[in-house]
Amino acid sequence: MQMLRNHSLEELLELVALNNEQAIAEVLNRSKSKFYTAIYLLVKDRYIAEDIFQDAFIKIINSIRAGKYKHDGKFIPWAMRIAHNLAIDHLRSIKKMPKVTLPDGQDIFSVLNFSEKNIEDHMMSHQSAGRVRKMLDHIPYEQREVIVLRMYGNMSFKQIAELTDSSLNTALGRMRYGLINLRKLMDQHGILL
Repeated sequence: MQMLRNHSLEELLELVALNNEQAIAEVLNRSKSKFYTAIYLLVKDRYIAEDIFQDAFIKIINSIRAGKYKHDGKFIPWAMRIAHNLAIDHLRSIKKMPKVTLPDGQDIFSVLNFSEKNIEDHMMSHQSAGRVRKMLDHIPYEQREVIVLRMYGNMSFKQIAELTDSSLNTALGRMRYGLINLRKLMDQHGILL
């Protein structure tokens, strides 16, 4: 497994398609944090997020093995779409998804510095990220969804619009209003990032 750590993601995915168990473990190791966090921010329950992550990862691996993934360098958005769809299916099944539609556009996460130059920077970044995650719980679902897909999924607004079955302007608007709502919450609670 040590040898696979030096492989690119695309090389690992080719090995996954050949049913290489060590490659599967390495892909899991590299992607778990990002996908789990994105799912958790949507469903807000760690146990459900873990279940959905496992289901998503199995579906992703099976899709790769079945040749449904084309190695075009867009693995993260493709896999995030699978995870997102499973999270949405779960929310629909328990009828927790509110239907609120509002728009906005600046990226608050561009002002966050998640670099880990020293232990103090690491602690401050971790605390800031934790505050932002808690604040995300207090904005409408559709705004939170766009912010999470943009931040954790590295998805373009066009991809987000397609995934959420909305227009590009709606996705941009949801981002804008979500960020405005986050700023209001930060001001209300005196939080500086």
